[in-house]
Amino acid sequence: MRRVVLFQNGSQVDGKVVLWSGCLKNLLSVASTKFQITAKRLFTSQGGEIDDPSLIKNEETLYVSEGEPFKAFLESSPQFSLLRQSPGSQDWVFLNVGGQLFATTRSTLVTKEPTSMLARMFSAPDGSFMSPSAVDSQGAFLIDRSPVYFEPLLNYLRHGQLILDKNVNPSGVLEEAKFFGIESVTLTLENIIQEEQGLTDHSALSRRDVITSLVSTSHISELRFQGVNLEGADLSKLDLRHINFKYANLRNSTLKWANLSYCCLERADLSHANLEGAVLLGVKMLCANLEGAILQGCNMEDPAGCRANMEGVNLKGANLEGSQMAGVNLRVATLKNANLQNCDLRGAVLAGADLENCDLSGSDLHEANLRGANLKDAAFELMLTPLHMSQAIR
Repeated sequence: MRRVVLFQNGSQVDGKVVLWSGCLKNLLSVASTKFQITAKRLFTSQGGEIDDPSLIKNEETLYVSEGEPFKAFLESSPQFSLLRQSPGSQDWVFLNVGGQLFATTRSTLVTKEPTSMLARMFSAPDGSFMSPSAVDSQGAFLIDRSPVYFEPLLNYLRHGQLILDKNVNPSGVLEEAKFFGIESVTLTLENIIQEEQGLTDHSALSRRDVITSLVSTSHISELRFQGVNLEGADLSKLDLRHINFKYANLRNSTLKWANLSYCCLERADLSHANLEGAVLLGVKMLCANLEGAILQGCNMEDPAGCRANMEGVNLKGANLEGSQMAGVNLRVATLKNANLQNCDLRGAVLAGADLENCDLSGSDLHEANLRGANLKDAAFELMLTPLHMSQAIR
């Protein structure tokens, strides 16, 4: 005779202790009587189905089913049952973080940061409810972290704003954000910590500082150097695609052979910077200052058709010799005394641009728009295609 403890499928309450002689059919018959059901299947506490009585150990806990698949305990917990009874509430979950209970929705945990640990815990391809960790007696998922630092992050996932109470240490919240992989809030927390510690540094960042930021940031996260001081920094040959440099100070910086494709350099100061051979596909440089900058051999021609936007840019005295600039938007730009020799400017927009004393010798201006441009003393020797009056007259 062996003794086992039987529970109805999906429950951990009202267990029945039974003695049986080893016949599986007999055990199912006893279970039917005990629970007043038609017992058809037996499962272990891990969900494995029992079809051989020799697999059952003495004093083992088993779950009885009327034929339905194994149900995790969560689905019969009091809180989960209440949620199931409410229309449209199947998305709700309970989290037990360090002993404190939090109620939220699965969409809150998944939508804002789809690559975070919480999102991965509660994402299921078929939309089914998952059991990503152990649960407490009330069915809440157990997470061994600090509830004080977790709460601001949960609120951030709810409404997108980071709000910290005065008694909450941002350093603790930052550690939790890193643990849960909520990357979009880490930069904000780092700035708060710097301000509180009075460590705000206005000195220029170095190449090492930029590389550290690059390697520590996920490729899917937006990296911002907006308004940052990078004066004189050596950023040559770095992959800087999609970075926001708006209003940044890049005076005298070295960006030779760097990839700046699709960067935002709007109103950035790049005066006297060296961008020789840089890749500038789809770059946004509205009203940027590139006076005296070196842009020899730059490539701005995107095969995908995304045009570089340099409208209103200051390129006074800049050297763009041999650059690929087909389709670039240089409307009302200042190119006075600039060197544009042997440039590919096919289809470029130079309407209203100041090209006074600009050297365009050997350049290709086929279908370029020069309407209203200031062409005083501009040089057009050895043009690849003839310049038509219709291109320059309104």
